[in-house]
Amino acid sequence: MANITGAVPEINYEKKPVSQEQLQREVDYVRAQRILDFMLQNGLISLSEFNKITALNRKSFSPALAQIMPESR
Repeated sequence: MANITGAVPEINYEKKPVSQEQLQREVDYVRAQRILDFMLQNGLISLSEFNKITALNRKSFSPALAQIMPESR
C-alpha cells in the first residue's frame, strides 16, 4: 500500500474574467432564491412550488454554479 500522506494533487484551472452582466445575474439569482425561501418558510408556497420555481430561476439567471447545486430540497 502506498503512503500518500502530505501529497498535494496538482490542480489545473483557468482564470476566466466574469462580466458585469454575469455578476448581476448571480446577484439577481441569490435575491430571487432568498425571496423564495422566505415564501416557503412562511407557508406561502409549497416545497414542490419552491423546487419548480428554483429550476426556472436557474434557467433564467444562469448562475455560474448551477451545475453543482442540488436540484431540489
